[in-house]
Amino acid sequence: MNVSSLSAHPVASPEEDEFFMAEALKVGQSGLGRTWPNPSVGAVVVSHGDGRPRVVGAAATAATGRPHAEPVALAQAGEAARGATLYVTLEPCSHHGRTPPCADAVIAAGVRRVVAAIEDPDHRVKGRGVARLRAAGIWVTVGVGAEQAFADHAGHIRRVTAGRPHVLLKMAVSADGKAALPGPRPAVITGAEARARVHLMRAHADALLVGLGTVKADDPMLTTRLEGYEGRSPVRLVLDSGLDIPLDCALVRTACDVPVWVIAAEDASAERAAALNERGVEVLRAPRGGVEGRLHLPAVLKLLGLLGVTRLMVEGGPTVAAAFLDAGLVDEVAIFRSPVLLGPDAYDVLAGRPIGRLFAPVGFAEVERAELGADHLVRLWRR
Repeated sequence: MNVSSLSAHPVASPEEDEFFMAEALKVGQSGLGRTWPNPSVGAVVVSHGDGRPRVVGAAATAATGRPHAEPVALAQAGEAARGATLYVTLEPCSHHGRTPPCADAVIAAGVRRVVAAIEDPDHRVKGRGVARLRAAGIWVTVGVGAEQAFADHAGHIRRVTAGRPHVLLKMAVSADGKAALPGPRPAVITGAEARARVHLMRAHADALLVGLGTVKADDPMLTTRLEGYEGRSPVRLVLDSGLDIPLDCALVRTACDVPVWVIAAEDASAERAAALNERGVEVLRAPRGGVEGRLHLPAVLKLLGLLGVTRLMVEGGPTVAAAFLDAGLVDEVAIFRSPVLLGPDAYDVLAGRPIGRLFAPVGFAEVERAELGADHLVRLWRR
């Protein structure tokens, strides 16, 4: 597009920009948990050809990360993209990867204006996409819907800036601060509405992590069981330094249906690893370095980042939860508080640590409070 063809800055009210960016964010959220290692971007093409704005193309990043959202939305729009406005939740890429730069597709489509929620912190982009668009004479606005976009793209941002996934710690807590019955034995703490919200969180995660203790005590499936989200289960991860996971547990039995990765210490049995491999389980290795010879969590997260995981949901028991908090590796906390009482002999939610560590962790701010039936959800984000 030639700069001289643009006689004036295309006009849009702040309300119009916010409305269509909200639509783009909604579209992008539909792909969360499916596009890693790429971010789930939402793109909406809006035409003013008949005097009022209308959506002529909309797409999210495709499952497995390609094709990207922008070229798909522009292809839907066809000729209607010429002179239109593109709303996109993340700056269009400017580098050649497995697909051509999205910025080039935007320019070729004849888009007149681009509204991007945030710039992409990936060193291969980082403002270059915006610069390329502006050099082609396209008006670019950055910052509309930025707060929600930062939340939606937190996994991508964390991975490209820190080399690890964004970590969501989910905990279900009884009214007396407990997480499991003596034994330990699993306890039904929350109701149906809270469980549905948990399954939605699972569907939006790339991977779900528990410790060996949870596997032995609960024998969980760790899949997403929510209507409309069938087939959206994350990779299931188990921290198991000694490869002691039972070969007949539910996770191992279903490893060929939904991926299971067991993260073991470097010195764990090769024979045991081979037995798990035969059953479809992938065994990963990480160094020890934690308390009592446990796995070194920063190294575990770096490994997951290298494997492309951007959004990690930690659903382990008290020991795993406390370990992630102690290591300063939690970015988001979701606490489901129930009116149920489990009694003084039940297991503390943070393995004996003060309950305030969970409800008021240092450096976190509350971002949501909701009632889910008889239960209460509190969500906190690292500042």
